[in-house]
Amino acid sequence: MVVVGKVAVNIALFLRIPIGWALRGNVFAHFCGGETIEECAETTKILDQHNVGTILDYSVEGKESEKEFESSKEETLETVRVAAGNSHIPFCVFKVTGLARLALLEKVNSNSPLSDKEIAEFQRVRNRVHEICEEAYKTGTPILIDAEESWIQNPIDSLATEMMEKFNTERPIVYNTLQMYRHDRLAFLETSYNEAMSKNYVLAVKLVRGAYMEKERDRAREKGYPSPIQPDKASTDQDYDLAQKFCIEHLEHMAVCSGTHNEVSSLYLTELMGQHGVGNKDTRVYFAQLFGMSDHISFNLAANGFNVAKYVPYGPIRDVIPYLIRRAEENTSVKGQTGRELSLILKERKRRKGQVA
Repeated sequence: MVVVGKVAVNIALFLRIPIGWALRGNVFAHFCGGETIEECAETTKILDQHNVGTILDYSVEGKESEKEFESSKEETLETVRVAAGNSHIPFCVFKVTGLARLALLEKVNSNSPLSDKEIAEFQRVRNRVHEICEEAYKTGTPILIDAEESWIQNPIDSLATEMMEKFNTERPIVYNTLQMYRHDRLAFLETSYNEAMSKNYVLAVKLVRGAYMEKERDRAREKGYPSPIQPDKASTDQDYDLAQKFCIEHLEHMAVCSGTHNEVSSLYLTELMGQHGVGNKDTRVYFAQLFGMSDHISFNLAANGFNVAKYVPYGPIRDVIPYLIRRAEENTSVKGQTGRELSLILKERKRRKGQVA
């Protein structure tokens, strides 16, 4: 269904056929908070009631025009303003690809010479990122900068580091994201920490396993360069947990948001906190999961007093389709996230029926 649906959706988008009606009541409702910030507020009331925070995520990406980039910037600024002073919204988030052309980021990443026009264009990208991070600093709202494909990640890392150096002088405001399925990210974490220490700012990171594995491997194969991806899942899991350990051991000068749907890694982080005397409510440590996924992790962590938040994407249905396709593809395997969650639900239903009997 996902394979056929992906093709059908892309054809419909190309032909400008209305498809919102077909997605609204199922995959969109499951993984997104709505099309506007106001709809998100209504959707996430149950999260508020159970002390699970909301991370507002305007999930529009892959645009090409300056007008669209400015629109995305303004919407992200609005999420920051809405979050200001709202204890139910501990973070906001944005993707640099919502503010810049992919081709431009790829050219900067490869250190190719830029034309005068492209230099001016990239400066506008930097200005947009700066404006968002400055608003986050002024309102005291931490902002997460998402990681993306390896062939555009270098300029994203540079922008995130630049913003951390400027705005993280007193506390963690700007967070960079590390995808630990890349074999170089653990070393990058250590280098980032050393740089933060030498320049006297707080290093803030969000740790994830990653979202572009097959695309990364395919591109590396096609272009004939070594894959940046770990050789196997065990290596990813090992580096993820080593990164968590590093963050907790250096928490005096760091903050970490652990974005994982892995029960073992979540439990391990709670154990690390206990071993190092870090309180459950210490705001330097957060757990995060995607809306519509891993509720058994989110709600149990929150019930035990830990800081937890859900990524809640929103935006016009047509514009968030790339996000929805990624979520659907991630969950096609029986052994994947949705398969595991379904088995847990069935097991719990069976247990409850046994109690009633």
